[in-house]
Amino acid sequence: MGNGEGGGDGIRVGYALPLKKVDTLITPSLVTCAQQRGIHLIPIDLHKPLIDQGPFHCLVHKIYSDDWNRQLLDFKSKNHSVLIIDSPDAIQRLHNRISMLDFVNQLSPSPFPISFGIPRQIVVDDSNAQLLNDPNNLLKFISFPAIAKPLVADGSAKSHEMSLVFNAQALIELRPPVVLQEFVDHGGVVFKVYVAGNHVKCVKRRSLPDASRQLQSQAQGGILTFSQISNLADDKGANCLDDAQVPPVDFVEFMAKNLRQALTLHLFNFDMIRDRRVSAELGIRYLVIDINYFPGYAKIPGYEAMLTDFLYDVVKNTRDNKDADLQHERQGQMGNAAE
Repeated sequence: MGNGEGGGDGIRVGYALPLKKVDTLITPSLVTCAQQRGIHLIPIDLHKPLIDQGPFHCLVHKIYSDDWNRQLLDFKSKNHSVLIIDSPDAIQRLHNRISMLDFVNQLSPSPFPISFGIPRQIVVDDSNAQLLNDPNNLLKFISFPAIAKPLVADGSAKSHEMSLVFNAQALIELRPPVVLQEFVDHGGVVFKVYVAGNHVKCVKRRSLPDASRQLQSQAQGGILTFSQISNLADDKGANCLDDAQVPPVDFVEFMAKNLRQALTLHLFNFDMIRDRRVSAELGIRYLVIDINYFPGYAKIPGYEAMLTDFLYDVVKNTRDNKDADLQHERQGQMGNAAE
């Protein structure tokens, strides 16, 4: 049996990731950056029992299976000091597009002159599928245009099959379970906030254009897939991206910290858009539209230093807390001996 708990010099970080993510994330530049901080990135062999591998100080993973979750629980029960990033139960909550955004509504109000929220949305499943044939009733919950998304957000190709629906008549094309989320004009720009513990980076990316009449005229049957919209994109999108102002750093860090605490996750990103329905005179409002676990960090500049600093900090904090507990225990023992 392997010794699961880390020992010796340096920080040993085991990683269990899909092959595609290994190829994009565990690059020579990341390995070198990590080694410079004394961090050794160690691949976990998914064909061997996890309990026989190690030692590790920390384990990061993005494997979705019941067998893997059972192995993690067994490993943790026998290696209490190894930090698992992150809890499968906490990750699972992000696989449902309704429950993931519920956490946003639970956050404390913004201390800045900026408000936040989520778009109106409703899940249509077997229990209320009749809503797709009852537009008048559906309009009590959602307005059009709306984005149709699969309920499950597990990173699969199917979970990214989304459409922009312009009217209730187009709903006949949808198959439950599906999430209908109101589409909010936002200038064609999305702000993607990447979180790795206390480390946060915000980047801006092109998004869906505002729902113009021209765009609607291209929608046969009142519905456009996201891939169709991308093919219709023009050079105006690039200008919108250049002109868009990134949200203030303090506000971004406030959102990241509070979501991290609410989600009890270390590694995730969330997408925000600026609600153009709210005029500048009335204030600034951002809407969180999506949250993803262990996103593509390699897409952001300087990701190597961001992840390296995160791994160093999280293991160091675990060690410091463990040392503090040991010192407190010794002081208690000394006090009892003196009595």
